[in-house]
Amino acid sequence: MDEGAVRNVAREGRVGVLLEDGSVPEPVYFDGNSAIGHTSDFWAGYSGRPFYGPRAQLLRAVCGCGWTGERHLLDRERIGDMPLYEGDPAHEDAAKCREDWDRHIATVEELTIAFPKEVDHLLAQLTEALDRLVDEAPAGVLKAASRLEILAQSIGYDAAHIAGRSMDPGEVGAALGINADQAEDLIAHYRGL
Repeated sequence: MDEGAVRNVAREGRVGVLLEDGSVPEPVYFDGNSAIGHTSDFWAGYSGRPFYGPRAQLLRAVCGCGWTGERHLLDRERIGDMPLYEGDPAHEDAAKCREDWDRHIATVEELTIAFPKEVDHLLAQLTEALDRLVDEAPAGVLKAASRLEILAQSIGYDAAHIAGRSMDPGEVGAALGINADQAEDLIAHYRGL
């Protein structure tokens, strides 16, 4: 998953960039100190500054399923000459895209297998609690995020093992709102294959 991306089942979301002419720019190439550089499509890399990508004009949520969200104009008056990766104004504009992606995922989830009510309630409570704490205890929230990743790998392994033995990939895909190939990839991911 690239920088700034968010994952939900086999869907990956990120903040996408549009240039002034409405086109989607190529990933930015960052030359390293050695012979090896790297490319990135992380939205904050498109600041138009030297050694960065072209200047982003608009941001929008982008999902791996092909869905794109509403276009959000970057507030250049508030951002000024500040690099996109440094300032709160640009991050506030990017947060609108994350909210759009969250709404897209909520819509998709309504069409798929429902969480057991107990799990849905617990996840909602956990999300609210961590959102409240992120400003006052960011290290604690990072610790919780790390623990949740470990938990997801552990229970995901068990669920993938059982689903892989007892369900057709098409059934898994239909239950999750993804196709059979994505379901196979998801099962392989959690099985550690």
